[in-house]
Amino acid sequence: MNATLEKFGHPASLIRDYRHWCVLLRPAQVTLGALIVGAKSEATAFSELPLEAFTELHHVTGDLERALGVFRPFGRINYLMLMMVDPHVHFHVLPRYSTVQHYEGVSFADPGWPGPPDLKSATGLSDQQRQQLVWDLQTLWNQT
Repeated sequence: MNATLEKFGHPASLIRDYRHWCVLLRPAQVTLGALIVGAKSEATAFSELPLEAFTELHHVTGDLERALGVFRPFGRINYLMLMMVDPHVHFHVLPRYSTVQHYEGVSFADPGWPGPPDLKSATGLSDQQRQQLVWDLQTLWNQT
């Protein structure tokens, strides 16, 4: 795994592993169910990825949207490729909600709705809540 994936908590945050990609729970939950889709390679430019990674990304995003949609019906989903601090190819995936979401006794607002997400408004989770969310999403991934 590259350093970017490790920074986002791999392997503890791993929801699903693919050949070229892995899906991780985003440590800072900007919205409930925020994820990272990270390339497993050392590529630091999207164009450096092999063709097979682009083909697989279609499958990854389909799985991701189905699983998140079962977890919580979202109004929109945003894929942000920022790569300003963490250099390896990755997307921040933010399901967007028009109403406050509740999970494990925590409320998750989406203060940027319906405009751009407010990346500074992350809701904190305890280690136990974070692991429960990883487990819940893993379970849904396997069912869809």
